[in-house]
Amino acid sequence: MTAYLTVENLNYHWGDICLFDNISFGINEGQKTALIARNGTGKSTLLNMLTGKMQPDSGRIAFNDSIRVGYLEQSPAFTGDNTVIEQVFDYGGEVADTVRQYEQALAVSDEAALTPLIEKMDALGAWDFEQRVRQILSQLHITDLSQRISTLSGGQQKRVALAALLISEPNFLILDEPTNPLDLDIIDWLEDYLTRANITLLMVTHDRYFLDRVCNDIIELDNRQVYRYAGNYTYFLQKRQERNDTTAAEVDKARNLLRREQDWMNRQPQARGTKAKYRIDAFYDLKQRAQQTPEQRAIDLKFEAQRMGRKVVDAYGISKSYGNKRIIDEFSYKFMPREKVAIVGPNGAGKTTLINMLTGNLAPDEGYIETGETIVTGYYRQEGIVVDENKKVIEVITDIAENVPTATGSMSAAQFLRYFLFPNELHYVAVNKLSGGERKRLYLLTVLVRNPNFLILDEPTNDLDILTLNVLEDYLQHFNGTVIIVSHDRFFVDKVAEHLFVLDGSGAVKNFMGNYTEYIDWCKADQIRRREEQQSQEKPKVVEAKPKSTHKQKLSFAERKEYEALEVKIAEATARKKEIETLLSGGTPLEQDKLMALTSEYEQLSQDLDTMELRWLELDELNG
Repeated sequence: MTAYLTVENLNYHWGDICLFDNISFGINEGQKTALIARNGTGKSTLLNMLTGKMQPDSGRIAFNDSIRVGYLEQSPAFTGDNTVIEQVFDYGGEVADTVRQYEQALAVSDEAALTPLIEKMDALGAWDFEQRVRQILSQLHITDLSQRISTLSGGQQKRVALAALLISEPNFLILDEPTNPLDLDIIDWLEDYLTRANITLLMVTHDRYFLDRVCNDIIELDNRQVYRYAGNYTYFLQKRQERNDTTAAEVDKARNLLRREQDWMNRQPQARGTKAKYRIDAFYDLKQRAQQTPEQRAIDLKFEAQRMGRKVVDAYGISKSYGNKRIIDEFSYKFMPREKVAIVGPNGAGKTTLINMLTGNLAPDEGYIETGETIVTGYYRQEGIVVDENKKVIEVITDIAENVPTATGSMSAAQFLRYFLFPNELHYVAVNKLSGGERKRLYLLTVLVRNPNFLILDEPTNDLDILTLNVLEDYLQHFNGTVIIVSHDRFFVDKVAEHLFVLDGSGAVKNFMGNYTEYIDWCKADQIRRREEQQSQEKPKVVEAKPKSTHKQKLSFAERKEYEALEVKIAEATARKKEIETLLSGGTPLEQDKLMALTSEYEQLSQDLDTMELRWLELDELNG
């Protein structure tokens, strides 16, 4: 295998904290690798070193000179005021530059420049570059290509940056939280794209479905060392548990042996100086192993929410509009005690608007809301925490509550911090020393420690590491109050929610009884049913031949090649589409995975055909 990235003997200290202790690893061509670690253990630092933004204390980082590396930052920052299409072309690399040069030479009929550029366009496969640009932008729901970058939201800028990266077709992709904050349908498309693409990948993500389906290799950064797992996320969980169990057993054994050796050290001062130096050295090595802190095993805790009556929150015909846009249209529902609901839908569909009305932070235009007298609301907002930056972590929690009620008693603030993976050494660290993910985790604790019985979490998984998400899911599954979550994390929604409110942006709120995976399966089956009904009702259409224009327009060389290629591609895609239709409508039952794969391929073919046929018509018109 060809080595794409080599990291050797990397060391780095952040103040007095050692993040990397002589770590080494490599990534070879074709590997799709995920980097997993707790918040604050150096994921972002390592990515910054790989991309040249930071330097290690010592060690070596080397990329293969023959490859192109692309990097998607967690929060891309654009400069200037380009339009969307200009920004994408700026990131398009050699292909985009060649297309630009070719179009400029063609515009002035510079035959001397055109000949070498045509050869270069052939070599780079650049003739359909603009078509690929538009297809990828369309898949990422970017339709206004003339819009200025400066007017886009953070999520829209992330999509533009992702589009630019994919269009430039690097050999090696480095992605930092690529699914945050993408809509679920875009995540599905990106997941499929990266799975099928012949690329090498290193990414940091908290999206476990995405990780499980895309990656075939995992690197875990833990306790300043790296551990390698040759498999997906499911395999990683199994092998990591085995490693942790082995480590815990070794530490227990070392601690038992240490007691005996400590007694010998205390009783044998003369032997320590003369006869048993090897045993003294072994004692200090044993002491170091015994002082390791194995990962905290799962704690079977049930947290005791404050007592609640039969009424939680009742919504009666609530509606909300912004200008002429109806965001929520006559939503009515009575939330029940211990109910767990997820609100899903695309960005801008009204998810946050709905929960702000349910919590009384936003008044509905129509309808009204009644809240039970015993309800204590805990609301985790996307905006994050605002506290005194100089306060210690444990002070932030104890200022709210010294103890957290559980079903069997209570736990102290320090125990609560440890439960959510804040080790003792972080309890007395100032807030301004925490990583972004650690701050989000601390903010979450400030909501939970208030002991609410009606809990609303708006995108709680953003910036939280996978290990923290596992703890949060366990907490919510045992939580005996009512929970509403808004999240793009499909795994999280599946683990926590019992049913969904689905918003599509029209104002309607659909109540679906089931989790997110079941909802997607239902949607795909419904699409197939609708398509079959439509096809059975459609009559053959008579297409009248349009007279060709008497004004002959000559296609450019690039357009002629694109025109010819499109005819072949349309024929192939149409044939494959009919083949899938036969499989889906036949009497032979299909396995679930096969059914989902064929449905996804059918939808993609339909979209591609629409795009290709529209472009073919444009070129045919020009061809006269």
